[in-house]
Amino acid sequence: MAMRQTPLTCSGHTRPVVDLAFSGITPYGYFLISACKDGKPMLRQGDTGDWIGTFLGHKGAVWGATLNKDATKAATAAADFTAKVWDAVSGDELMTLAHKHIVKSVDFTQDSNYLLTGGQDKLLRIYDLNKSEAEPKEISGHTSGIKKALWCRDDTQILSADDKTVRLWDRATMTEVKSLNFSMSVSSMEYIPEGEILVITYGRSIAFHSAASLEPIKSFEAPAPINSASLHPEKEFLVAGGEDFKLYKYDYNSGEELESYKGHFGPIHCVRFSADGELYASGSEDGTLRLWQTVVGKTYGLWKCVLPEEGGDLAKPKISFPETTEEELEDLGSENSDSIYSSTPEVKA
Repeated sequence: MAMRQTPLTCSGHTRPVVDLAFSGITPYGYFLISACKDGKPMLRQGDTGDWIGTFLGHKGAVWGATLNKDATKAATAAADFTAKVWDAVSGDELMTLAHKHIVKSVDFTQDSNYLLTGGQDKLLRIYDLNKSEAEPKEISGHTSGIKKALWCRDDTQILSADDKTVRLWDRATMTEVKSLNFSMSVSSMEYIPEGEILVITYGRSIAFHSAASLEPIKSFEAPAPINSASLHPEKEFLVAGGEDFKLYKYDYNSGEELESYKGHFGPIHCVRFSADGELYASGSEDGTLRLWQTVVGKTYGLWKCVLPEEGGDLAKPKISFPETTEEELEDLGSENSDSIYSSTPEVKA
């Protein structure tokens, strides 16, 4: 019997959510950071979406956000011409890196010692985070604003995307190794270290390339313009979202569309799988993040599988709230229903 996808909705942002990133798996679980045009990036528990904290300090829209592997540091890229590095445990700002234009992308090396940035001034910058006073190394070559910049191949190379090109750079020589040209604007780029796969979206296309050679592997066409796509860690599925408010899930090997569903009330700007592949997150123009199960009906995080009664509706995974019994939830509902929905509001002098 078919199971119905029941996403977890994470609210709190007041403007469109434009980027998100998961940490690796740590002794405390894994974490999720979101970048939003409200200028207030948020940190959440990855498997439940529970809000942990908000990083306060930017004076403009935040376009990019990332966590290091063990979720001890965060980095954000913003329209206030800065990138910031944060202590992800305390929430304290560790450093502000001034740029000459809007910053769109940030990425840590695996050892968290260096930060790569890219943005509207068309330059890639590499900051040594142990030498806060040192000038960054700069790599030029892009002819339009950089949308995404990522370390690859054990931090020996860099992948970067601007409007219609993706470039591969050698870190040691700071020179371009190869580039790809596209007929339309590149909307997103994801790097999968296991297997060295690069996921690029442009128009309705979701294209897979070798990160080592930039040679094409395969590509899929979606029914609508796609803003972001993510490949499952075990390369079984891929998910994509875009302008038609829908999320699409495909079989990576066959290209068959497995599911599509609406959950957001605006275009989807970003999708990402968690490190364990059990769920994926989506961020939208509607100001929310949503968490979706990769395998619907599995008991995981706040999802608790409940089998349908005989002759009942479709099976539906139930979202359970920790330490709250069903009776308490029902009481909450009846307690609050009158005050919230009262047709004659009480007026106090």
